[in-house]
Amino acid sequence: MTEPSMITSVLVANRGEIACRVFRTCRELGISTVAVYSDADADALHVREADTAVRLPGAAPSETYLRGDLVVEAALAAGADAVHPGYGFLSENADFARRVIGAGLVWIGPPPEAIEAMASKTRAKELLGIAPLAADDVTEADLPVLVKAAAGGGGRGMRIVRELAQLEGELAAASAEALSAFGDGEVFVEPYIENGRHVEVQLLCDTHGTAWALGTRDCSLQRRHQKVVEEAPAPGLPAALEASLLDTAVRAAKAVGYVGAGTVEFLVADVPQALGFARTGGTPRAHFLEMNTRLQVEHPVTEEAFGVDLVALQLAVAEGRALPPEPPAPRGHAIEARLYAEDPAREWAPQTGVLHLFELPGEGRTRLDTGYVSGDTIGVHYDPMLAKVIVHAPTREEAIRKLAHVLDRARIHGPVTNRDLLVASLRHPGFGDPGLLDTGFYDRNLDALTEPRTGEAYAAVAAALAEAAANRGRFGGGWRNLRSQDETRTYGDHEVRYRPTRDGGFEVTAPEGVRVVSAHPDRVRLEVAGVVRDFGVAAYGDGIVHAGPHRLAVRPRFTDPREQTAPGSLLAPMPGTVVRVADGLAVGDRVTAGQPLLWLEAMKMEHRVISPASGMLTALHAAPGRQVEVGALLAVVSDDATTEAAQEDQTV
Repeated sequence: MTEPSMITSVLVANRGEIACRVFRTCRELGISTVAVYSDADADALHVREADTAVRLPGAAPSETYLRGDLVVEAALAAGADAVHPGYGFLSENADFARRVIGAGLVWIGPPPEAIEAMASKTRAKELLGIAPLAADDVTEADLPVLVKAAAGGGGRGMRIVRELAQLEGELAAASAEALSAFGDGEVFVEPYIENGRHVEVQLLCDTHGTAWALGTRDCSLQRRHQKVVEEAPAPGLPAALEASLLDTAVRAAKAVGYVGAGTVEFLVADVPQALGFARTGGTPRAHFLEMNTRLQVEHPVTEEAFGVDLVALQLAVAEGRALPPEPPAPRGHAIEARLYAEDPAREWAPQTGVLHLFELPGEGRTRLDTGYVSGDTIGVHYDPMLAKVIVHAPTREEAIRKLAHVLDRARIHGPVTNRDLLVASLRHPGFGDPGLLDTGFYDRNLDALTEPRTGEAYAAVAAALAEAAANRGRFGGGWRNLRSQDETRTYGDHEVRYRPTRDGGFEVTAPEGVRVVSAHPDRVRLEVAGVVRDFGVAAYGDGIVHAGPHRLAVRPRFTDPREQTAPGSLLAPMPGTVVRVADGLAVGDRVTAGQPLLWLEAMKMEHRVISPASGMLTALHAAPGRQVEVGALLAVVSDDATTEAAQEDQTV
C-alpha cells in the first residue's frame, strides 16, 4: 500500500463562495492556495483571499472556468500539486479529472470512471436496476411526467408535462436547453411526484474500502427546481425509510468504486399521514433521482450536524489516508438558507449592482459562507447567490428561530435579495411543521410570502426625515414664523408629509399617528401607538433608501421624459443574452397575453419574456445571441384597442 502523499498547494477550479470555502480549510491546514479568475472576477473576494491567482482571459464561463486545459496550465504555472473542483463548472467532468491526473496533479475528487458512470442520470438508474419511462410509452394515465436532462442539474433542461399533447414540444425544448447548458442534449422521462420531499444522503468514501453515509438532508424548499433552504437531518423520516436511503446510497457508491465526497438524491412520497407528510396517507416510497459526484452546495448543514469538515476530509482522502471505520454520531439540527440577489415577486429575476453593505448580527453560533463582502459588485455572468447562512442548535425548532432572527437583523444594502422571503418562509407554519414541507411549498405560498413587510410605511417616514435632517445639515433652514406647506416625499407606494417644528424637530402629518422622537441623517426614532421604532437609514445615490430592514425606491417628484416608453414595450428585466425566440415569431403576428415571445439567459437561469397583452407584434429587436442591458427594448406589442385606433387613423 502506498504511503499518503502530502498536499502542499491547492488550486480551486472555481470561483466565489465555494472557492473561499475551500481556501478557508486550506489555510487552517497550512496548505497554500491558488485561485483562477475571469476578467469579470478580477477583483472578486476569492481572488483577494488566495495566496496566488492566475487569470483566465475572458468573461464567459465557456472561455474561462470551463476551459479545463487553461485551468491545468494555471495549476502547473502556479506550482500547485492538487486541484479541487468545487461544485458546478468542471466538478463532474470526467475528462477534466483525467487531464488533472495526467498532468501529475492530485485530483481532489472521485475517479473519472465513477464520475462517468454517474454523469448520466439514465445510466445511474440502470446501475441500480431502475428503468426510466420511455417517452413513446407515456399515456394519459402516466401524467404528470417530468422531462429531465440526463447530464447536469440545477433545474436546467427540466420540464413538467401535464398534457400529453405538450410532451413532444417539451422534449425538444428541454433537449435544446440541456445541449446549450451541458453540451449533451439527452433527456429522459420519469413520473412527476407532486408535493414530494427532496431528501439526500451525504457520502464520504476512502481508497481503503470505507464508506460513510453521513445522515440525511432535506432540500424540499426549492424555486425553479433549485434549492433555497436545506437542513440536516431530514426531519421526521420513519426509521425504516431513513435506513433504506442510507443503504441505497452506500450501494450506489460501491457499485462504481466511489472515492471522496458525493451525494445521492431521492424524492420521497406517500409518507404515512400519522407523521403528517401526506394528505392521503400511504406507504413510504423513495425514488432515486441521481448521484452528484462532488461536494454539494448544502454540505455545511451536514458539517454542522456531524461536527466534521468535509473539505478537510476530501483532502485527507485525496492524500490516501484512511477514514475511521465509523463516522461520528450526529448531534442537534442545522439549517442553511441561500441568500440570492433576486426578486422573488418578479419571477425570481436576478439582480445586479453594488452590494453597499453586507453584515450579519454576531449573536450566537452563525456561520456565513460567502463570496462577497461590503463594497463588492454583483455582476451578470454568474449565479446570483450571495451567501449561505447556516445555524446549528440542539433542536430543529431552535435552529429555525435562530436562523430567522439572524436573517431578519442582517443589514443588506444594495440590489433586491430574497432575504424577506427567507424570513417569512422560516416563520411560516408550513415550514415549522415538517408534515407540510414539500417541493410545492412556494407554489402554494409565494404570494403570501412576498407581501411587503409590516412597518414599511413607517420606514418611509424614517427615510424622508433622514433626508430632511441631512439637507438641514448641508443647507441650513428649519422652522419659520410663516407656516409653509408640508414637505412631501414618496417612497414606493408610501407618501410622507412633514414639516419642521420650532424646536428643531419635525412633525409628521401623513401617515397619521407618528411622533418623531429624533431624526438624524443616519438614524431616526419614531413612536407609533406608544411603541418606539428605531430605523438605521442609508442612501447611496442610486434611487434606493434602506431604512431598517426595508428597501425603498425613491419616487421622483417629476417624471424623466427619457424614461417614458411606448405602451406595450417589452423591456429587458435584467442584463443577459437572448437565447431563443419563439418559433416562427415575426413582426405582424398576432400574439396573446401571457404568450412566451423570447427567452433571456442571465446569471445561469433562463427567463421567459411574455406578451403583456393580446394584440399585434409591431416590433422585434431580439435575436439569439444578442447581449442586452437592463431596460433594453426587446419587442413591442400593440394591444387590440391601440391597433384598431391606428387602423382608424390610417383610413381617415
